Amino acid sequence: MSIIVSKFGGTSLANGRQFLRVKDIILSNEDRKYIVASAPGKSNSEDTKVTDLLYLSYDLAKHKITFIDTLEKVFDKYKDIIKNANLDLDLSEYFNQLKIDLESGKDRDFIASRGEYLNAYILANLIGYDFVDAKDLIFFDENGNFDEKKSYNAIENMKKNHKNAVIPGFYGSMPKGNIKTFSRGGGDLTGSIISRGVKTDLYENWTDISGFMSADPRIVKNPNKIEVITYKELRELSYAGASVLHEEAIIPVTVAGIPIEIKNTFKPEEKGTLIVEDTFEKGLSEITGVSGKKHFSVINIEKVQMNKDKSFHRKLMSVLEVNGIYLEHMPSSIDSLSLIVADKYLTGKIDTLETEIKTLVNPDKISIKSNIALITVVGRGMINSVGTSAKLFTALAAAGVNINMIVQGASELNIIVGVEEKDYEKAINSIYDSFMN
Repeated sequence: MSIIVSKFGGTSLANGRQFLRVKDIILSNEDRKYIVASAPGKSNSEDTKVTDLLYLSYDLAKHKITFIDTLEKVFDKYKDIIKNANLDLDLSEYFNQLKIDLESGKDRDFIASRGEYLNAYILANLIGYDFVDAKDLIFFDENGNFDEKKSYNAIENMKKNHKNAVIPGFYGSMPKGNIKTFSRGGGDLTGSIISRGVKTDLYENWTDISGFMSADPRIVKNPNKIEVITYKELRELSYAGASVLHEEAIIPVTVAGIPIEIKNTFKPEEKGTLIVEDTFEKGLSEITGVSGKKHFSVINIEKVQMNKDKSFHRKLMSVLEVNGIYLEHMPSSIDSLSLIVADKYLTGKIDTLETEIKTLVNPDKISIKSNIALITVVGRGMINSVGTSAKLFTALAAAGVNINMIVQGASELNIIVGVEEKDYEKAINSIYDSFMN
């Protein structure tokens, strides 16, 4: 018999009606044995995520400001879920304990984790599965790094002792037992880790869209849905700005070669997007998708015969390192190179950075250009296609978009172009129209 791990996001579990919908989805396939649950998301645009309310409650408590009204909103959310899911479940004991935890100064990660904890507990009761706390499955070492060996041993033991289970996403435990949350994409990462640990045949990620789009629908009108995409393509598109799955969240399943399927909780009958290790489809389009991000700066450095200085690049990287600046890309030529950096790392550091670069590498010229957007075109079909770059540049030229810089990865899986932010939307639409229409 197959094993499916299903992760349901915050919008999928935002209210009681959604819980009943999720129950029907889970029980419609007996292979769905391990379920990862997020905290309740927004039911509508005016709603507030439970996790945000918990963070606010923590901040208020920390500053000795009354948090009861905010916390009551959390409790009301869960009471409504229980009522509308037709459950006979009393969480008063958990609510009282959470109030005590806030008053006694429990740490921020613990308070935030209660959103997933309570939602998973409710879901387990609704569908008749065992509840298994993530703190007993997901472990971190003393430095806060994921402890693979300890975690996968615990998950393997869970599989032996629990035929079916619901597990909270987003958090695990440190060596002394205190709770630690993942950063962005934590629920997806929990699902990925559980999938690898139980050796699942499929990892389902249920959200509020029917798969992965080939472009941002807020920019491109009615973009095509991607039916099959590889891990590498997904990581490239996610890193470039596409927001369906965080690029780090798929690493555990990538290592194990486990396919992921993105599905829509609101339209479960619709075909989703399948993410696989590799595929050998015939008749591939040149590109799979186009994505992008704004708010970058390009630091242009010129120095004649820089390649004769063996320590040039090392010195340059040391300047970035000591200033806590992460490098995005570094295109170069024989006498020049460009450092592409997200603006958030340059705030208040530009003058210092320029001075240190001049001191260490003595460039002939240095300049900084801001308001740059990076657009990434990704596709396994590009590898064997002739003229993809020419087609891309022709599309941008026809749209009147000036290209500030070009980067192509060694895998030939992507091409990245830098354009001015004012041309961002126009550039993405011109690329999409050229390749997809």
